[in-house]
Amino acid sequence: MTISTKGTASALVLALVAGMSASAVSADTVEIIYSDTVQEGDRRSTLLREHFGDCLGEGFQFTPYFGATLFKQGTELTAMQRANLDMANLAIFDFYNQVPATSILGTAYLWRDYEHMRATFNSDVLDGLIDTMEEATGIKVLAWPYIGTRHVNIRGERKVMRPADLNGVKLRMPGGEGWQFVGEALGANPTPLAFTEVYTALQTGAIDGQDNPLTANKQMKFHEVTDQIILTGHLIASNVFSMSGSKWDSLDEAQQARVQDCAISFQDAMDADTISQEAELVDFFKSEGLEVYEPDKEAFRTHVLQVFQSSRFSESWPDGVLDGINGL
Repeated sequence: MTISTKGTASALVLALVAGMSASAVSADTVEIIYSDTVQEGDRRSTLLREHFGDCLGEGFQFTPYFGATLFKQGTELTAMQRANLDMANLAIFDFYNQVPATSILGTAYLWRDYEHMRATFNSDVLDGLIDTMEEATGIKVLAWPYIGTRHVNIRGERKVMRPADLNGVKLRMPGGEGWQFVGEALGANPTPLAFTEVYTALQTGAIDGQDNPLTANKQMKFHEVTDQIILTGHLIASNVFSMSGSKWDSLDEAQQARVQDCAISFQDAMDADTISQEAELVDFFKSEGLEVYEPDKEAFRTHVLQVFQSSRFSESWPDGVLDGINGL
């Protein structure tokens, strides 16, 4: 196996995994190495093990690594393409540099709500775009698990009702042009920062806020170092649950069917769990002393969509896809 990563820790872990594989995995067992940024104790990690790893059953060995301990956030796609990693739960913006057309799926306020997002992925509207993603990157897209609706979470007492109210706010967004543009479209000053560094940056005042689903806010304890959550609901977020094309092609038809079925099982479990948690978390954050309120969402939606449609990102959107999504 060729290690093409700059991180020595990742290289060492991969070498250990390879050594363990040679001695502990039988020749007819499919070993799947998975990397994620979420922490090992996160609900997503538990659901992944239960509804994907355990679901695979006999003939598979699923080995997940959490907390970006194997590959840093944003580097997983390249690792998969270099056959250094088998699977990851990617963000849509990870694909942008190689497939600019995917930026449409990272457009804030694209989805009206969860039901609209799921109906779109269950339809054939995105089939052409997904085919393009797979052909251009060599990645097999298995599922689109819902990870929550992203809201803005900040320090201080500033009241945020419209995009102009975020002017000057240093808002942490994940690295990458697409993510940074979302922060800019919301009206803030986007700041790239790794997910694992956000708590400390909020605590020290290096950033003023961050955006994440309520579930991630609770898991990472961001409510301890912020004062309010503005329910902007700007991104109905799903990950791209993916496998490297080389790993997928190495499986026989029965194994591919098993992996695909278990990926949908994980997606369904994630959807149900995330929706259940979101229904309870507003009251939880209020009980922790945070101010939680809805801004003028129509003002945000109108402004943000106008910014996106006037940007260079929209130039690469596939013909007819936006109309197809809006028509569902």
